[in-house]
Amino acid sequence: MTDTLRGAALMVGSMACFALEDGLIKALSGTFPAAQIIWMLGLGGSLAFVGWLIATGQTVWSPHYLRPQVLLRSGFEVAGTLCFVSALALIPLATASAVIQATPLVVAMGAAVFLGARVGWRRWLAIGVGFAGVLIILRPGSSAFDPATLLAVGGMLGLAARDLVTRTMPGIVSGARLSLHAFASLVPAGLLLQFLTGASWVIPDAAQIGILAVAVAVGMVGYLAIVGATRLGDISVVSSFRYSRMLFALIVGMVAFCERPDALMIVGVVIVIGSGVFTLLREARLRAASQA
Repeated sequence: MTDTLRGAALMVGSMACFALEDGLIKALSGTFPAAQIIWMLGLGGSLAFVGWLIATGQTVWSPHYLRPQVLLRSGFEVAGTLCFVSALALIPLATASAVIQATPLVVAMGAAVFLGARVGWRRWLAIGVGFAGVLIILRPGSSAFDPATLLAVGGMLGLAARDLVTRTMPGIVSGARLSLHAFASLVPAGLLLQFLTGASWVIPDAAQIGILAVAVAVGMVGYLAIVGATRLGDISVVSSFRYSRMLFALIVGMVAFCERPDALMIVGVVIVIGSGVFTLLREARLRAASQA
């Protein structure tokens, strides 16, 4: 049980880091176009993971980087990041984070549709209820609907597809190398997007470089924490603490950006999180039963 508590604590710490990173990215979006933030984050993250690989005695280059699955995974990561960073620049942090909470539900559905995973009626029901929660958050057709929230949906779909591809990959590429490959892919993607959209090029000052560096460092700490969390204790319990990211996003949004989520959004978030936790726990129990 001690390992499970430690794993849960690491997971909560990781989610706090990712929420803070999102807040820093949103702060930068007031000065920089989204495309420039993307390639700057990609460059900073690449340097960070190169340093980590060297420090841990691992080679930076791997021929596995050219495998179709690795390229496809990074492609989905790029698409998801492009959409999510663009969403952070246009909509409240809490709203973007709320939509992202549906990622495990999409992964469960995708595993059933594309990977042949067995999903019983209880999980299908939970997935359907979770998507109803997303609709409550988005409120399409009402005056409260903001089309920019569809970018957050695109980000969520891209990250879910990334996770599905990751499930099909043999353990031949370390998590650090996969992250390096994904971050490096963000650099040309962001530069191309900035060129195609004609967005202005902004030279960052020392303070902005500092914010970017903190965002990269916090993201790196979050990555290392989540890797540690998944290796400790009961994974079904530890994974359910992924949803603490929403709590931290609400706090960052209220403190840093004066966001005040309304009652309907809170209801939608509770529905999505409840459905997601049920899906994660149910999947873990069935996996454990099949291995018994």
